[in-house]
Amino acid sequence: MKISAQMVGELRERTGAGFADCKKAIEECDGDLEKAVVALKKKGIAGADKKANREASEGIVESYIHTGGRIGVLLQLNCETDFVARNGQFHTLARDLCMHVAASSPLYVRREDVPEEVVAREREIAESQVVGKPPHAVAAIVEGKLSKFFGGVCLLEQAFVRDSGITVGDLIKENISRIGENIRVGRFSRFQVGAR
Repeated sequence: MKISAQMVGELRERTGAGFADCKKAIEECDGDLEKAVVALKKKGIAGADKKANREASEGIVESYIHTGGRIGVLLQLNCETDFVARNGQFHTLARDLCMHVAASSPLYVRREDVPEEVVAREREIAESQVVGKPPHAVAAIVEGKLSKFFGGVCLLEQAFVRDSGITVGDLIKENISRIGENIRVGRFSRFQVGAR
């Protein structure tokens, strides 16, 4: 099958992947662009997972003030090099993350940041709600309730406000695969008039 420049261009626009990667994905998927998108995403997420252990000591602090000035967010987004820290795509990601924090009010960046006593309290609540259920199902139900809790309070596990089909963690992984460096949310603070 002949791969046209138009096909490669369309795939590049949809995924942000490089020319050679797009061409190879189209060839491997016999010209099916939908399959090529999925293949590139899988490859990108696998590549992002490999980069996750690399140190990210550069970055920016992005700010966002919501219309009306009643909600504000400061967010630290880290990357590996100052070159990427000046990249427009990196700044767009930081801005999107700030808007997400303003809209979704997460309490923690990642699951590991939730204090043990909070997890223990949530586990106790979940266990009290499954009294009388079959013993073999209790553990799965409790873990499901805990996952739902983490999905509500942890930034990386929340559904992204601009595309509920992906999590914030998935959005960051997509950007890692496009930019080619590890990206990590360092921390954030959300301010709201009238809230403590």
